[in-house]
Amino acid sequence: MMNKNYAVLALSGALLLSVSQAWAEGKDGIAATVNGKNITVAEIRDAYNMNPAIKAKVPFGDFYEKTLDVFVDGELVYQAAVESKVTESADYKKQLKAMQEELARKVYIEQQVDKLVNDEQLKKVYADYKKSFKSEKEVKAKHILVDSEAKAKEVIAKLNKGGNFDKLAKEYSKEPADLGYFPKEAMVPEFADAAFALKKGTYSKKPVKTQFGYHVIMVEDTRDSKPLTYEKIKPQLKAMLAQGAIGKVIGDASKNAKVTKYDLKGKTITAPVQK
Repeated sequence: MMNKNYAVLALSGALLLSVSQAWAEGKDGIAATVNGKNITVAEIRDAYNMNPAIKAKVPFGDFYEKTLDVFVDGELVYQAAVESKVTESADYKKQLKAMQEELARKVYIEQQVDKLVNDEQLKKVYADYKKSFKSEKEVKAKHILVDSEAKAKEVIAKLNKGGNFDKLAKEYSKEPADLGYFPKEAMVPEFADAAFALKKGTYSKKPVKTQFGYHVIMVEDTRDSKPLTYEKIKPQLKAMLAQGAIGKVIGDASKNAKVTKYDLKGKTITAPVQK
């Protein structure tokens, strides 16, 4: 599954990389040569940089090793396609036209939204967010999830004898142990009630049953929630304001447009009268 994800990500969009950095890697900046056509390290790094989720978890060297063959295979298929004159086919031209139109729409909307949504607006919305923010208690917890009450009791018995929670989680739990910080309403009621009743550094002495199975919960910390920093919440704020901006972009495009629509029988569709 991970290799498949790498493959998909490797073939996605591109950012510019400095020539000096690219030239210093590979063989004079070249990652591979396919029938005389160079694939550069910069191309692979572009795909890496376009995927922050992968970038945060995987070093570029590992990504490079996983995806180099994907780029080579892609180039081989492209060369075969060109040799077969697929680019001259009606099917290719039809799909290319559709993709060009979609890309043009996407880039145009992104450019217009960037003009309409500025830092001043974002900071105003952020100020409103901070003003209306209400702090609430959060706990930092981890859990061990098992299928049966007997298994959960077995885990608790080992904890009572000084067993290490993290080691037991690796041995028994059906899912990752660490849950991070969360407010009470983020969890199902049975789990939340049990977790928020525990003191810092303690674990549940009885199995906690939920729809997912039986949990053994440990609370590592408690705190009062605080507003997210501007930089952390900025992408969410921009996405929120972008919705309104997109509506304005479409509205502006339609202001002076002449549009005639027809139903399936060929009759003109009359626009409803604006009140």
